[in-house]
Amino acid sequence: MEEGKISDRQTSVCLSDTVMNNLGILELEGMEFKAYHGCLEHEKICGNTFTVDFCGTVDMSAAAESDKLEDAVNYALIYDVIASEMAKPSDLLEHVAGRIVKSLENRFPEFSEFTVRVSKKRPPVDGVAAWSRVTLNHKR
Repeated sequence: MEEGKISDRQTSVCLSDTVMNNLGILELEGMEFKAYHGCLEHEKICGNTFTVDFCGTVDMSAAAESDKLEDAVNYALIYDVIASEMAKPSDLLEHVAGRIVKSLENRFPEFSEFTVRVSKKRPPVDGVAAWSRVTLNHKR
């Protein structure tokens, strides 16, 4: 084969890559909330700063083709679901993350899988720790 010439095999691989199958990743990162999660009394009274990160896999083919909002996942609604769960006090980050996962699973069946990470700023430990974090992965 001549140098620089593309083989039939390479052509078929390249062409198959152009078929519109846009399984993509939608992320909402650094959502910040004042919330009252924790086991200690002062955490329940004073609250703390929490962040939530969302990362989900979804077919984006329709939106990638149409450029229409109605063909895309409305990430403002994802934020609303997460904000609603963050407003409900829990003792454990695991419980908060679990509630978020269940709510997102019910509201957004189009995600084949997603991850939710809940982080608490300056957790009450006997030493210096910037964050404590819990990450839950969900796959259908």
